[in-house]
Amino acid sequence: MAFKATVLTLYPEMFPGPLGQSLAGRGLERGLWALETSQIRDFATDKHRSVDDTPAGGGAGMVLRADILAKAIDGSVPADDPRPKLLMSPRGKPFTQAMAHDLAEGPGAVIVCGRFEGVDQRVIDARNLTEVSIGDYILSGGEIAAITMLDAVVRLIPGVMGNMESAETESFETGLLEHPHYTRPAEFEGRTIPDVLTSGNHRKIAEWRQEQAEQLTRERRPDLWERYLLPEKD
Repeated sequence: MAFKATVLTLYPEMFPGPLGQSLAGRGLERGLWALETSQIRDFATDKHRSVDDTPAGGGAGMVLRADILAKAIDGSVPADDPRPKLLMSPRGKPFTQAMAHDLAEGPGAVIVCGRFEGVDQRVIDARNLTEVSIGDYILSGGEIAAITMLDAVVRLIPGVMGNMESAETESFETGLLEHPHYTRPAEFEGRTIPDVLTSGNHRKIAEWRQEQAEQLTRERRPDLWERYLLPEKD
């Protein structure tokens, strides 16, 4: 069964967006993965199609109602659907490359895009939603976060990228940031390609790339570097 994403959103017109272009878009056209959207407002019960209300206890903003979102989930996803139910949320578990692999190897995901001040906690608990964050910042809603997450996932689906070897050396795949890249012209504004890359010595090229990846990771992401060294500490 191909990977299938079901996205519950107040703005279905935002999809597929960038996911309809480039590698992801070609994969979508070829049926390597599938995407459907569900308009949360379609499950509202009043003539104004209201989906939010003021927060209990007072405070700023509005909160997405539990009853409306629960109806949207139940009406869009079969009860026995094996796919994980994810809620894009800034307080969620940080999304990682390892999570992208796990999702890509599964049947897909049900993704709820939050809006307003937040989502009623009761529907999060009642429908077993796993909160996922793409970073420590606030977006206007979960749609862009969902698109970002899906882009990271679907490119890992066999056949989408074409050459999976390039994915195996990317940042985070080995625990390190990726080494620098060079191509023609041989000289650019007085800057030349490192000699080792044109030497034809594949062992030395591999060693240079490893050294560069380690140096970049130490300098830019000491948190990753610490984790990378953990096996050596055991």
